[in-house]
Amino acid sequence: MPLLPTLKPAWLWLAIASGACAAFNGVFAKLTTTELTGSWAGAISRAFSLSPSNKIVEFVIRGLFFGLNLLFNATMWGLFTKALTSASSTVRVSVINTSANFMITAILGVMIFSESLPALWLLGAAMLVAGSVIIGRREEEGDKTVGESTAVYEGLPRQDSMDSAAFRDEDSEESEALELASVKDTDEEEQFEDNDPDAVLK
Repeated sequence: MPLLPTLKPAWLWLAIASGACAAFNGVFAKLTTTELTGSWAGAISRAFSLSPSNKIVEFVIRGLFFGLNLLFNATMWGLFTKALTSASSTVRVSVINTSANFMITAILGVMIFSESLPALWLLGAAMLVAGSVIIGRREEEGDKTVGESTAVYEGLPRQDSMDSAAFRDEDSEESEALELASVKDTDEEEQFEDNDPDAVLK
């Protein structure tokens, strides 16, 4: 049993962080236009001894939320792109990103906007988690199948190499036959010259 816990791959943390940024992006986008921000602006104005209906404070707070919305949106896309680059499967990254976004959005909705989580939402969350597990296992099985088929293919001799070897053997046999024929012709000519008496006289 290992002493230290096994570290998760980098793409997993990047995908989760990307989903979290997407959730915060949605929260800040809602806070830019919701009436809840107006009540917060009134409370901040009273804390600074200003009028609760001071529009300048409200506009500043809404502008801050809008800026955070853009910041988390850009951060989300950056992390998501890095996760896609680091992972071997884009499906896994998309599923983890969507799951993290879904779950964190629900938690933030309860904490900030006092939203309720009905039984239908819990059922949908359970189905989302189950679908993520199924897709992850199917991706792993597909990777193993591809790896095994690649190993079997690499172990077999290639047809083009066998054909080239056959061609080389045929060429070498033809060249050897030609050399033997030329040597035989030369020996016959020399033997004929040795047996010809006219050639000796010449």
